[in-house]
Amino acid sequence: MPRSRLLLAALLAVTTANLLANATGNDVVFALTKPLLMPLLAAYLWRATTERGAHPDRLMLAALACATAGDVALLITGTGWFLAGMACFLGTHLCYLAAFTRHGAATALRRPPLVAVPLGYAVLTVLALTWMWAGLTDAGLAIPVAGYALALAAMASTAATQGARVGLGAALFLGSDLLIAAGVAGVLQMPGAAVLVMATYTAGQALIVTGWAARTPAPPAAPLTPAAAPAAP
Repeated sequence: MPRSRLLLAALLAVTTANLLANATGNDVVFALTKPLLMPLLAAYLWRATTERGAHPDRLMLAALACATAGDVALLITGTGWFLAGMACFLGTHLCYLAAFTRHGAATALRRPPLVAVPLGYAVLTVLALTWMWAGLTDAGLAIPVAGYALALAAMASTAATQGARVGLGAALFLGSDLLIAAGVAGVLQMPGAAVLVMATYTAGQALIVTGWAARTPAPPAAPLTPAAAPAAP
């Protein structure tokens, strides 16, 4: 079995342990497993691309590094740590945005049917912020969350140009962050919300990364040079 598959299996095992810990209130296991998720995904990306003879995309690796820092920051309670985590995940979205744009997203989004994707995400973002604005204002987070939401919507829009798997992953990532913001604003309190946040976040990141790895082209084979002709007698 390729080592990249083993890394995906390890990610699945750690994700399962994390979600079970989240559901049962086991804070120790949750805190131990959460910081391992994105490094395992980064290791998978590295291995999967090298197995194809290609080089891992540094922007994608940087995105996962920022996400790891954000995961750690959000383990600590307090508004300051929440803002720190949000700043780290802003870095994740900007790295993804740059990677997708470098691979033709801006051009693809000017053509139908993808031209409708940014409009759809823009409408969703405006509606969500309007719904949450009063609660976010009370929490002193309205402006930071609004700026973050714009970057998130831009990332999700460009992700739609990189294949169905990457686009779906970005949509799940956006949904996870929307659940967090709704909880902070106090407009949505649902049972199991924390588990759903982690499930959609991890699934979204995994779909983005595995979809990206699957689309990474192998480098062209080096041209064969003809053997030197034998010297004339």
